[in-house]
Amino acid sequence: MLVVLDTNILVSALISATGNPAAIYSAWEDGRFTLLCSTEPLKEIRATLQKPRVAVLIKPYKAGRLVNQIKRLSEDVGPLPRVRRSPDPNDDFLLAMCEAGKADYLVTGDKGDLLSLSRHKTTQIISATKFAALFA
Repeated sequence: MLVVLDTNILVSALISATGNPAAIYSAWEDGRFTLLCSTEPLKEIRATLQKPRVAVLIKPYKAGRLVNQIKRLSEDVGPLPRVRRSPDPNDDFLLAMCEAGKADYLVTGDKGDLLSLSRHKTTQIISATKFAALFA
């Protein structure tokens, strides 16, 4: 199963060891799905982890571990196609990753924008709750 995780899912998993994002993170670590990645989301993750309001909630070693795990365990989708579909243009790179990597799922907590699309080409866009239920 090929999956793109929105930054909000990964950051939430580091903030709290319980809940759906943490269950998803654990399933990824256990090899139950392949995380798709590229340069763009890695930049966004690093920037998000350095924001003061996030940095106070996540120990630096956990942030560094996440970035290293993504580099080591994810599948790089390569160059991204140009996509302009999300209500929030800052999220178009996630849809581009789905397209480039032929993702089965895009998992996000972005209710107002990405979840409202429900699909992008062959990728189903779902909430953390629905995706975590696949592993229950």
